[in-house]
Amino acid sequence: MLDTTNPNNYSYITKELEIHVLGGIKFTNLERMRVTLSIKKPKSHNVMRHSIDLYNDTMVEKFVRTIAERIEIGTSITRKTLQELTSALEQYRIDQLDKESQSQELYVKELSSKEKQAAEKFLRSKDLLSKTNDLIGKSGVIGEETNRLLMYLIFTSRKTSNPLHCISLGSSGVGKTHLQSKVAELIPDEDKIEITVLSANAFYYFNRTELKNKLILIEDLDGAESVLYPLRELQSKKRITKTVVHKDRKGNTKTIHLTVEGPVSVAGCTTQESIYEDNSNRSFLLYIDESNNQDQKIMQYQRLLSAGKVNKDEEFINARFLRDVQHVLKPIKVINPFAEYLDLPQSVFKPRRTNSHYLQFIEAVTFYCQYQRVKKYDEQTGEEYIETTIEDIQQANELIKEVLLRKSDEITGACRNYLEELKKYLLQNKQTTFTALETRRKLKVKKTTQWRYHKQLIESYYIKKQRKKKGETIVRYEITNPNEYKELEEAISKALQECILKINSSTVPERSTTKMEQATA
Repeated sequence: MLDTTNPNNYSYITKELEIHVLGGIKFTNLERMRVTLSIKKPKSHNVMRHSIDLYNDTMVEKFVRTIAERIEIGTSITRKTLQELTSALEQYRIDQLDKESQSQELYVKELSSKEKQAAEKFLRSKDLLSKTNDLIGKSGVIGEETNRLLMYLIFTSRKTSNPLHCISLGSSGVGKTHLQSKVAELIPDEDKIEITVLSANAFYYFNRTELKNKLILIEDLDGAESVLYPLRELQSKKRITKTVVHKDRKGNTKTIHLTVEGPVSVAGCTTQESIYEDNSNRSFLLYIDESNNQDQKIMQYQRLLSAGKVNKDEEFINARFLRDVQHVLKPIKVINPFAEYLDLPQSVFKPRRTNSHYLQFIEAVTFYCQYQRVKKYDEQTGEEYIETTIEDIQQANELIKEVLLRKSDEITGACRNYLEELKKYLLQNKQTTFTALETRRKLKVKKTTQWRYHKQLIESYYIKKQRKKKGETIVRYEITNPNEYKELEEAISKALQECILKINSSTVPERSTTKMEQATA
């Protein structure tokens, strides 16, 4: 009987021999069984120690004769004992590898018929996005009403052929990672991969389809700089390939291709917007709410939590229900018959990529509302699909307005937040000019940070220096146009509204479908 109680000293004892496997065995290189054995007769002090590959028959046969000669025992008994030991070690290694693989497998929940019916009923309900947002809040996500729903829909898009991506931006300590991790809790574990640090080549060694339709969560982009390039390729091309040199069993060198397929949805957090421009161009930029009102919401929740007045069981139940909702969403093609009428505001920078994101987000809304849409079938291919409605576009426009507003801004999000707080301060104090020292103290901004903001604002002509009067030593600034951001917001709202008016006033030709159209119910 093989005793593996001590991982560094297995024992195998028979009537004739007492064998110890010193240092255990390796669970890699399965084509070998390299061990160090200590062999003796029971109650004997004549011990023989030797390292050997038990899968090498020539070595084993020579070892059998050596044992028989050294400790004075028959070769047939020795040979039989070593064969039995080899079989026991082999079986133990197989069992341990099976246990390890089972422990690494994620538990995939199978919904009961009752849970499935409840989730499908919810997806058919009116005001689905509003109800979903309420449930997200009840699952423990405090405030961030627009960002949390946007993030949930972006994470849901992982199931589509064109997933969306997002980057959460904000200053240190405002809750970027917390928001991402709390919304990610609403996604089934088997559908997401959380990353803190990865080596440069790590993504190329996933199994070919291991990342397909997965959500990849990066806690901090600063800790994953080495994998940002393959991530961008996965986002754009939906697959990555690396060519490496490999030696086969005969020692021949050949070139092989390591391919990992997507698509994937990628989410990350950072405080440094400008550094990750290549990644941010492919993503929705979600700026964390740093307002005093949001601070009060979070601190009140923390107080209630400390006082034991937060129902954590209810939060868990709501989060579990939203995970059930994710389970019943099925991959299906989405067609937007109104796409040709959707024009982006002219103020948007990099309109080609932003336009693609806008259309994809509308499709993500339609995908989430799939249980409220009629299933149709292409007459030529028989492919099943659902169509976007005007209501989907209207809901998407409401959610994406802030994203488009930020995409239309010349300055970074952090700089914009500073400028808007500066405007509020000047309005409250009925001032038109200000000094750097005055606003730095009132708005609690570091000197170096404020200097960087002012450099951006002056270069973009959002603020300007006033001419010094005689005897003045302090530099004063003024805002060139206090209403510029509001005007930009109104222009974007008007452009989006015009799209809806254009759709309503135009006749959109219906796609040809068969008589096989059916309701999802």
